[in-house]
Amino acid sequence: MNSPEKPTRETPAARRVVVTPSGKPRDFELDGRSVTFVPLAIKRRHSSKLILPPAGEKFVRTTSTFDLPLIRTIGKAFYWQKLIDTGEVANATELARRFRLEPGWVSEVLRMTRLAPDIIRAVLDGRQPRHLNLHALRGRQAEVPLDWDEQRKLFEFTSRTT
Repeated sequence: MNSPEKPTRETPAARRVVVTPSGKPRDFELDGRSVTFVPLAIKRRHSSKLILPPAGEKFVRTTSTFDLPLIRTIGKAFYWQKLIDTGEVANATELARRFRLEPGWVSEVLRMTRLAPDIIRAVLDGRQPRHLNLHALRGRQAEVPLDWDEQRKLFEFTSRTT
């Protein structure tokens, strides 16, 4: 009698992803959309992935640090504000009830929609000052002013991006 094969256990080495470059980057049109194909090599490092350029291309390491919890919360704030603006929910209290969240926390998150556009852009690009984090933007350390110039002073933004 044949015994069924024992399934192999997935190890970190077995989860390694290897993608080899398949040629030079090229542009083409597909269903009326312009498409750019860029061959990449993707390697797994621990639990994260690293994207490498095709062989022969210069590798430039970026120095930006993306604060993913902060980026997600800003995205959530603008989504929630859109729900209020379109009339899908009447106010922050109703929004909190709908998503079963604390009304105070919802209000803190919604205040992020009042940030200066260059501060939001810096966060999304990973260029924000080190002390500018979710705790600071939610107004826990100091009340975040509505005036954009005062926000820049509070968060120590030295250069304004337009």
